[in-house]
Amino acid sequence: MADRPLLMLDVDGPIAPYGRFRRPGGYRTHRVQSRAWRQRQLDQGVRKPKPLRVWLHPDHGPSLLALPYSPVWATAWREEADELLAPLLGLPRFPYVNWESMHHGDPDGLHWKTRQLVAWADQQPFAWVDDEIEPQDTEWIAANHPGPALTLKIDHRYGLRPEHFAQLTAWAEELDR
Repeated sequence: MADRPLLMLDVDGPIAPYGRFRRPGGYRTHRVQSRAWRQRQLDQGVRKPKPLRVWLHPDHGPSLLALPYSPVWATAWREEADELLAPLLGLPRFPYVNWESMHHGDPDGLHWKTRQLVAWADQQPFAWVDDEIEPQDTEWIAANHPGPALTLKIDHRYGLRPEHFAQLTAWAEELDR
């Protein structure tokens, strides 16, 4: 799989939509015992933390595996994406970006992931799928990453849709030409 581009995959938004009153069509509700979510609740003074509700689409696992990429979790979930979500989606273990820091400000107004993803990719072609990508991130990557890169911004209310999988497939196929 070393000859495949990397698929840098965020969870909240692309895989697990949020922010809507109603669950998007086709998604199922799961309750997961996230250590990070539990700690966040405890830090906020919640005495009896509750599991985190996530919406996952059962077709996303097979659809992700069918893509011509080497997937990487690029999410604040870190290893918990593998532990808690991958089994629910029928996915094998993926590597994950173990962020040096998270949610920090950037002097150029970039997303906190942008520089770290380019460093992690280490000159390999990659597609970054996230709901928080902005034009300055795409421009910075184009100017600072020596290989091909695709940034694909997903609407956090709906998650990955069939047209996104088609776009990812077309981009990877274009790399092979």
